[in-house]
Amino acid sequence: MKNFSTVGTRLVWTALFCGVVGAVPAATAAALKCEFRADAPDQHTVVRGDTLWDISGKFLQQPWCWPTVWGMNRDEIANPHWIYPGQIIWFDRAAGRLRLGNRIDADGGNDPATQRRSPGVRVEGLGKDAVPSIPAGVIEPFLSQPLIIENDELDGAPRIVATRDDHVFIGKDDKAYVRGELKGNTSFQVFRPGKPLRDPVTKEVIGHEAFYLGTLKLQAAAPPGGDVHTFVVASAKEEMGKGDQLRAIPPMPMQNYVPHPPGQDVQSRVMAIYGGVTHAGQNQVVSINRGKLDGLDVGAVLQLYHAGRTVSDSTAPKSWLGMREQKVRLPDEQVGSLFIFRVFKHISYGLIMQVTAPVEVGDVAKSPE
Repeated sequence: MKNFSTVGTRLVWTALFCGVVGAVPAATAAALKCEFRADAPDQHTVVRGDTLWDISGKFLQQPWCWPTVWGMNRDEIANPHWIYPGQIIWFDRAAGRLRLGNRIDADGGNDPATQRRSPGVRVEGLGKDAVPSIPAGVIEPFLSQPLIIENDELDGAPRIVATRDDHVFIGKDDKAYVRGELKGNTSFQVFRPGKPLRDPVTKEVIGHEAFYLGTLKLQAAAPPGGDVHTFVVASAKEEMGKGDQLRAIPPMPMQNYVPHPPGQDVQSRVMAIYGGVTHAGQNQVVSINRGKLDGLDVGAVLQLYHAGRTVSDSTAPKSWLGMREQKVRLPDEQVGSLFIFRVFKHISYGLIMQVTAPVEVGDVAKSPE
């Protein structure tokens, strides 16, 4: 079991502190619970390995609402800059704001007050000293590989119908014969549908887990009057063979992850934990039963709760209608937060941030209160 922590995760958001664009109304900040911590420091010097989530957690009770207290508008959030080690985060207590400045040299080259009023932002090209983005190995497979296949993607998906010399399995540089509509695409991912993903509430199957096998490259399209295409295996993670299905390689999504509450109220449940385990901790990935059609987008933050159990109230007075015990549902208990980083139509991937207890299938994930 992983260690659980109430501090921010060590992942790096590629957003950055931009210049102040006007104060955020106090009512708005209060509505989003963007209060500062009682023990917030006066300043923090950025060091290698810092993240926006970590830094914000030093100042804010809710680390994800840093864009609000930085006064960033949506355009700035969509085009974030980068921070560098050595820059200083100032807590302007009078204004209730965070500001970014550069390190003040020991020889007294700059006035601290000026640094607080006019934060210096690095806008030049990225260098080797820039704070890195999210480590590619952490969530890259969830961005580029078909680990979830929604029901409509299975209908009519191209499939391998034969292999050269009738090999049971094929690997890199082997030929595969594919039947199905390519829709103008020439590069495909190969997957094998796995167990169904059921909505924890409705019990309906809304997708399938998918085992990613590798990629195929079109060598020759089907000739006139035919419907079988010739492919070559470009890469092979696992053995693939007859019956395995294809999906066009999607473009890599934008990776400027900036935390924000969903645009509308979202009530969802944890559907599955990646890796087939029953409990998940910090930095693990789960899927939930809500997606873009339900108001989620990349960067949305949800709060995680253990769903309240239904118990018998043995203390309730017995009704004159019978001696049956009354059933009551206990309140949901908050255990952490979930950062949404990939969104499908009805399913989303989320990265568990700080948690105080293991996350389980069936747990509630909903809009921040």
